[in-house]
Amino acid sequence: MNKIDICAIWSKNEIVFIIDQTKLPSKLEILKLSNFQQTAAAIKEMKLRGAGTIGVAAGFAMAQAFSEFNNPKQILDAKKIIENTRPTAQNLFYATNLVYQKSVNSETPKETAWKTAHQILERDIKNSKIMGKIGAKLIKDGDSILTHCNAGKLAIAGLGSALAPIYTAHNQGRKIFVYVDETRPRLQGSKITAWELSQAGIPHSIIVDNAAGFFMQKGKIDIIFVGADRIAKNGDLANKIGTYEKAVLAKENNIPFYVVAPTSTIDIDCQSGNDIIIEERSQDEVMKINGKYVANKGSKAFNPAFDITPAKYITGIITEKGIIQNRKYKTKNEKLKSKGQKRED
Repeated sequence: MNKIDICAIWSKNEIVFIIDQTKLPSKLEILKLSNFQQTAAAIKEMKLRGAGTIGVAAGFAMAQAFSEFNNPKQILDAKKIIENTRPTAQNLFYATNLVYQKSVNSETPKETAWKTAHQILERDIKNSKIMGKIGAKLIKDGDSILTHCNAGKLAIAGLGSALAPIYTAHNQGRKIFVYVDETRPRLQGSKITAWELSQAGIPHSIIVDNAAGFFMQKGKIDIIFVGADRIAKNGDLANKIGTYEKAVLAKENNIPFYVVAPTSTIDIDCQSGNDIIIEERSQDEVMKINGKYVANKGSKAFNPAFDITPAKYITGIITEKGIIQNRKYKTKNEKLKSKGQKRED
């Protein structure tokens, strides 16, 4: 596959176009979504994914609803359908509420809806590049970086969220290496992140999820960047299942653990991670790969799509407005230093 300029989602003449992420990396297929139902279905079926891209798609779906309906009840019904597609993603609710509130009482509701939806996309592109510049300052020449899931150009327009600092550091000429968690059960790391990094020519290797601790323990990981689907007021966050494990291991091994997400991912009405709804997906995603059983057919599987990482394990949250540093976060070495004890090598 030839290298391309990756663009996850766009719209023209009230039609939404997306890269079908379920077909990557073997096939690059563009889907044409002509109405809000099709766009909502694409979100639910994870033909598009990533907090930012979900938000943009939800905004476009909301605009499509304003194009399709004049009846206020039908528009509200459409909004509920869109919001029920992925209940954990804060950007989805941010987008539907913003488009609806700006458009419902407008003299030109359809035009306002589409203008607002496009502004969400444009803002993501701008914010992604800013987050990339901020985060890249944390990356030193020669660093090895761990990622989890996919938080690149397909997850949020522009340079992505967690991958934005990586893209920026690479473009600035720094020599870096990326360890890519495969990210079971849907393999967004091995399928999508690895594909993105290949397109950009960034050195990387895929590792199984359970190998991350091994490489941390061996001193192979210098810094970790992940995205987020929802950030609570107290700094707890929901992200792809397995993020919590990586954060705990990072702290144990004295590795900086950064979350990269725009402020639209922060839910100020959510007090803590305990209030975040965790999406439960089909057990088939665990039991099968590409439609074929890889597990015992007589067994059942649990499949939470996300887990909660408490704020105490997060070094800082990188947003377009700067880094929200966790003042309470201290590595083992920092604790020893504060007590006047010898720092570990």
